[in-house]
Amino acid sequence: MQKNLVKHLPKIVSIVILVAVVLGYFLIPEMKDFMNEAWSVLSSGDEQKIENWVSSFGWAGPVVLILAMIAQMFLIVIPSVALMVVCILAYGPVWGSLLVLVAVSSASSVGYILGKKLGSGLINNLIGSSTETKLEDFIEDYGFWAIAITRLNPFLSNDAISFVGGILKMNYFKFLAATLAGIAPLTLFIAIMGQSTSGMKSGLLWGSVISLVIFCLYVYWSKKRKKKKS
Repeated sequence: MQKNLVKHLPKIVSIVILVAVVLGYFLIPEMKDFMNEAWSVLSSGDEQKIENWVSSFGWAGPVVLILAMIAQMFLIVIPSVALMVVCILAYGPVWGSLLVLVAVSSASSVGYILGKKLGSGLINNLIGSSTETKLEDFIEDYGFWAIAITRLNPFLSNDAISFVGGILKMNYFKFLAATLAGIAPLTLFIAIMGQSTSGMKSGLLWGSVISLVIFCLYVYWSKKRKKKKS
């Protein structure tokens, strides 16, 4: 019973939050106004408007985005790439990009620590034993570059690889360096492309395609090198 509960915990928490948000939207006028305003601002594509709205939270704005990036590891309703987009649209290409790097590094560090402290038993209930095994093999085969290339692609399982990096007790500074090496080019690419929400979509699509090509080329080169050595 307890094992099944842990296994489905991310889904359960996500459903509870989703139901609470829906009920709050219809039952609490202040919450409805806030969500309508948030949707109107964030979907506008107006960088200045988004920046002003997030800035209205004062010093808490960046803190909220960093905490949201950490929380999204357990919540399937919040994709990390969406938070990256908000950071850049809200704070511009320079400060927004720096905020993304801090937020992703913080979330990755939390995932790494949880994987290292909790071990394989609990984590595979969160991400699935099959996913964990594949990622373990991937990291063991390609090490630093497994982390970097996974970070580079916005649609790969960034959260799961943080857990597995901790489980395998990969050197933390090597893990963090690989995380930054992967996320920095993606962030830069989105920041350059992201003068509007449509630009963001194009940036994410091209970023995903380019990172996939780089990944395939790296795997081909790595296997070819191993064959030569053997």
